[in-house]
Amino acid sequence: MIPLTVKFSNDLPVRHVLNVSGGKDSSALALLMAGRVKGLEQFRHDGMEYVFCDTQKELPETYEYLARLEAELGKKIIRLNAKAGFDHWHKVFGGYLPSPQNRWCTKMLKLKPFEAHVGNDNVVSYVGLRADEDRVGYISKKPNIKTRYPLKEAGIDYDGVVRILEDSGLGLPTFMKWGRTNSGCTFCFFQAPYEWVKLLETYPEYFEEAMKYETIDPNDPNKRFTWMEGAPLSSLLDRKERDRVLSAGIREAAPKSDGKLLSVFSGKSTTPTEACLMCQK
Repeated sequence: MIPLTVKFSNDLPVRHVLNVSGGKDSSALALLMAGRVKGLEQFRHDGMEYVFCDTQKELPETYEYLARLEAELGKKIIRLNAKAGFDHWHKVFGGYLPSPQNRWCTKMLKLKPFEAHVGNDNVVSYVGLRADEDRVGYISKKPNIKTRYPLKEAGIDYDGVVRILEDSGLGLPTFMKWGRTNSGCTFCFFQAPYEWVKLLETYPEYFEEAMKYETIDPNDPNKRFTWMEGAPLSSLLDRKERDRVLSAGIREAAPKSDGKLLSVFSGKSTTPTEACLMCQK
């Protein structure tokens, strides 16, 4: 195991925890830490805990991919569930949908269950940020939780992640075959319009569920909560609008975050953002 680059203020035991999302990067990281990458066996850590924060709003392919990853690792991935689900917090926040500016879903359904799982123990949290990504992530700020980025340390970029997954036999997540670039909830606000169209075509029932969460009050401009910026999902029910979005392709912009557009480019973007690393890696 490579030497630790993080230090704690006490000499208590340290837990090593890797949060997998069901996406390509965290899965490649899990294989790296399990010693499954030829030439990089020094990253192996046999005492690693693998956890998955389940929002219960995930794509079916995510659960299938996690099961296959467990088989590759030969180790159980611990499922963590929030005490209250999305619908509860949606009501608590007054119908306000999560967004790049207010990611209450990540905080309540991902970060809080993770922090409850590790408690006050000294923890090194391993995050799948690649070497070709110049951005920060939405991760815990608790003093007993230190973050480490082994993919960056090993110089592994997007192409390196793909090689790790293909060489292991795991391959890329199957949701990428129909147009989804990252893991996350079925109605993740980081989806580009193109991805929303592909969700409609692949899982119309999930698209319909997402539409039901939207609120547009013609009498109150402050009560306009939509997943896409500038238009409700119902706009994509129009065939001409769907064709326009599909012709624009995957490079159509996703929601704004801190004044910058998140470019998806098949998950290969190096644009600085603050995307949810606990969800989409």
